[in-house]
Amino acid sequence: MTGRRYEEVHYPSADNRLRLFARDYPSIGGGSESVPLLMMHGLTRNSADFEPLIDALAPHQRLIVPDQRGRGKSDYDPVANNYQPSVYVEDMWALLGHLGLDEVICIGTSMGGLMTMMMGALEPGRIRAIVLNDIGPHVSEKGLDRIRSYVGPSDPMADWRAAADRCKSIMSEAFEGFEAADWLGFAQRVCEELSDGTVRFAYDPAISKGMAKEDTSAVPPDLWPMWDSLSEHPILAIRGAKSDILVAETMTEMARRHPENFASVEVPGRGHAPILDEPEAVSAIRSFLSEYG
Repeated sequence: MTGRRYEEVHYPSADNRLRLFARDYPSIGGGSESVPLLMMHGLTRNSADFEPLIDALAPHQRLIVPDQRGRGKSDYDPVANNYQPSVYVEDMWALLGHLGLDEVICIGTSMGGLMTMMMGALEPGRIRAIVLNDIGPHVSEKGLDRIRSYVGPSDPMADWRAAADRCKSIMSEAFEGFEAADWLGFAQRVCEELSDGTVRFAYDPAISKGMAKEDTSAVPPDLWPMWDSLSEHPILAIRGAKSDILVAETMTEMARRHPENFASVEVPGRGHAPILDEPEAVSAIRSFLSEYG
């Protein structure tokens, strides 16, 4: 867990039906007019997902890290059809309005990256720059099938060690070199302990509904026009070298269509998605933020 302290933010969802949660890490030391970062997690993750990156970022940068509806400390939505990026994006505008923020830099992992691209296309003046973690305008069906194989209802796990083992069984191909302590840390970020001591994944199982093959609400089939609309935004794209979601050919096409203000980095030994504490990712993010933050 990061040593940097955060303030708890509770705010109403865009539809005013749910109570949502976000971490607000205030800037430390002052002396900077840096644009705040809005950091958005992936499908089955929550605000803890960015803990390994937090301490590597400049202390004078304010960080806003939400739990999307149905994850972490945010309310679960009784209407499963609302678990889709377009609804989450509206929640993010509500969060920024609640905090009085007119402009942010977005860091988005996977689903959070899809949201980032949507936000940049919808209100370009509010998004200063974009960091995408292992996501792009084309999402490999092979990778989606893998995610469909594990997301959704599952039995609680006996304890944290069992949770770490479950995470390893699902994600081992994506994280070369992970040791037992790494898997335990991973589990502690994506799971929560219940009152009886058992552990479960910290999300509403109903989020899996939008992942059905016949449902295109979670991942629209053609995002290239939206990508093209982001041509004025500075963008850093991070790819796990073993990723089955953001394939190398997609990254090449992203660069071709965005010839200016575009940087990319590939993280060796990582699939979907890099933790963002890897040296290659940290160096690229720091450099990008020093230029555009």
